[in-house]
Amino acid sequence: MIQVISLLLENKPGALMRVTGLLSARGYNIESLTVARTLDPTLSRMTIAVDVEPPLRRQVIKQMNKLINVLQAVDLTDGPAVTREMVLLRVRAPMDSRTAILKEAEIFGARVVDSSLEGFAIEATGDVEKMDEFIDVMRSYGEIEVTRSGQVAVSLEAKKLRLSPPVPTGVEASKSKDRNGVLNA
Repeated sequence: MIQVISLLLENKPGALMRVTGLLSARGYNIESLTVARTLDPTLSRMTIAVDVEPPLRRQVIKQMNKLINVLQAVDLTDGPAVTREMVLLRVRAPMDSRTAILKEAEIFGARVVDSSLEGFAIEATGDVEKMDEFIDVMRSYGEIEVTRSGQVAVSLEAKKLRLSPPVPTGVEASKSKDRNGVLNA
């Protein structure tokens, strides 16, 4: 079963490799992975969809939270969350089916981002099942080429992330706390 994991991690070299290495070492298949910088350029948000059996989900999250550079790993699979995926699709179709393609795109909330004599480039966003259905419908109109972004997700829970305060500068730098909140003198 697919588990959707959201990670907040330090934006440092090797962080992505540690996360994917943990999953591959345990034999889990990554279905999709997206990662980008947050509003804080020192942090990144990663969303991973991974094939994990339900009894092992909690263990995967615990292992992720132990990784260097990972500040928080959360399972969004069953909790309140919004999950979306973007699809860029190019469809080559004869002129007589162009109107039908545009109507189908409108039904799915998609938009045409480019048009040529051969066909259209269409952008659609939605949950994974809706995107699968959109692709199947477009396939019926002609030859298609598809690029998918992978899932991105955000939790709808009211919990706030608790991070350690920033490392002080100047005189206070000699008395800083480590990642676990332990005072270093």
